[in-house]
Amino acid sequence: MKAPIRIRAFVGSVLGAPGSVRHSLAVLGTVAVAAEVLLALADGAAAAVSGLALITAVALVLGRYAAGGGAQDSGYRRPVRLLDSRAPALGGWQRIVADTLADDGEAHFGTVMRPQLQRLCAARLAERHGLVMYRNPQQARALVGAELWPWIDPEAPAPQPTLPEPVLRSLLDRLEAL
Repeated sequence: MKAPIRIRAFVGSVLGAPGSVRHSLAVLGTVAVAAEVLLALADGAAAAVSGLALITAVALVLGRYAAGGGAQDSGYRRPVRLLDSRAPALGGWQRIVADTLADDGEAHFGTVMRPQLQRLCAARLAERHGLVMYRNPQQARALVGAELWPWIDPEAPAPQPTLPEPVLRSLLDRLEAL
């Protein structure tokens, strides 16, 4: 009775836990060997060689991706995942700022400028501090500063319907300093 338990424990230690890399590689290796044997038995040596070439090419591509996944983009994937979307771009900022600081900029501030400032702040906090602004607003407030936080707080309305130019300058300076 104890022998099957030892064999099961040995197989489990060799294969690893289900879902682990070792287990996945063992299963893929077994499937590849079985496919090669079936190709050799069904269609001969030429089919087995073609199958081996295909399996080797797929294994090299997957191995390269797994080994160099972090190096392919210099680690830019994590900050973008923290934002849940693509990284914000700086194109068109002159127009956005001019429209916001214009006399009738109330609607533009609420619909365009404030969300863009929130995205830039979220990007900077994710990039430099590994912090998700929307999940940890208290930590974000501590980093941004209590005097500027109400202007970009995603959970509260802005303190004023328009954005004064000195506040915008202070916000941009703080974002640069983060």
